[in-house]
Amino acid sequence: MSGTTYHVPASGLGAGATSTVEAAKARTRLVAIDALRGLVMLFMLVDHVRETFFLHLQVTDPVDANTTDPGLFYTRLLSTFCAPTFVALTGLSAWLYGQSHTKAEVSEFLLKRGLFLLFLELTVVGFAWPTQPLIFPPPNFWLQVIWAIGVSMVALAALIHLPRIAQFAVGLAIVCLHNLLDPIQPTPESPWYNIWAMIHQRAVIDIGGGMIAKTTYPVLPWIGVILLGYACGPWFAKGSDPARRIRRLVIAGAALIVGFVAIRYLNFYGDKPWFDAGTPLRTTMSFLSLTKYPPSLLFLMPTVGTGCLLLALFEKYENSRVMPALALFGGAPMFFYIVHLYVLKGIYNIALHLYGPTKGTVFGVDNLATVWLWVAILIPVLYFPTRWFAQLRQRRRDIWWLKYL
Repeated sequence: MSGTTYHVPASGLGAGATSTVEAAKARTRLVAIDALRGLVMLFMLVDHVRETFFLHLQVTDPVDANTTDPGLFYTRLLSTFCAPTFVALTGLSAWLYGQSHTKAEVSEFLLKRGLFLLFLELTVVGFAWPTQPLIFPPPNFWLQVIWAIGVSMVALAALIHLPRIAQFAVGLAIVCLHNLLDPIQPTPESPWYNIWAMIHQRAVIDIGGGMIAKTTYPVLPWIGVILLGYACGPWFAKGSDPARRIRRLVIAGAALIVGFVAIRYLNFYGDKPWFDAGTPLRTTMSFLSLTKYPPSLLFLMPTVGTGCLLLALFEKYENSRVMPALALFGGAPMFFYIVHLYVLKGIYNIALHLYGPTKGTVFGVDNLATVWLWVAILIPVLYFPTRWFAQLRQRRRDIWWLKYL
């Protein structure tokens, strides 16, 4: 989509000049979106490097204010922006796709790509995690972020046919009220256990034959996020005023963050309570320790709010040198996602073979500096294949399946 050119009627400058101006505005708008998506992919890289090399230091909750090392806590906190921002941008991108396609075509694309993502999660992505053996069928299926995005796209394929006001209403109702469902916790004996585990309860499903599925990303809140991203699409319509759009994004982002601080301080809804941990550092950690699985209202407010502010900032400064590089990572996100997982799997297994297990059967390092060093090494390493694929997808639009990556 980032190469789309819009043609508009002449208005004083002449048809050709007006067309060029509008095309430039469209590219700017999409560069900002791709750049934010690219930044999110780099934050995700940090988190996955952390997971890969800290397998021997697993904790029940990596944002537990009582037990987690502050450095590990804030490194993990960086990744909290990834899924909410990416899912919201997926909804927004679907609306932009509809600028040059009918709603029926958008629905068809969302349905097909959503199902394709579900297939990838259960196959290519599922085998990419460091300790997952390359055998079929695998012993574990992790229903994670690609699963959640896929299901959300399938749901959005139907929800885009609602009136826009209804899209906002349904999206807000899901995001704001789903925490009221938290007390519903069916047991494995319940006939509703499996479906509820996929919708709103992080759990383990016994598939049989020694196989299990872990519903890391229950999907209901993510459906609300993708729908709200789609409903905000008209802010980015071709010919829209960039200054007005930036102002709206800043107001929305600031309102979400201020609202989060107020609701979180009152400690009455939206997540587990925060507490005075004895020191300002750990008390702040408690205040920022939020539930991601499924994402609570208070988890989504500051993350989506920060995404709005960054999107406004990126559009305002789209001519800076860093934007094209970030936009490149964001222009081929699924390719980057799959490649970086298998690169990490390869590095991990080579290290395990050379140095042996650090604890039990897994290998790991003892300090965060090593994690950040590997991130610094991998960014340029992954840049070149990602650039090659992004250029291939732009150049070979005749290859239909490339658009699904």
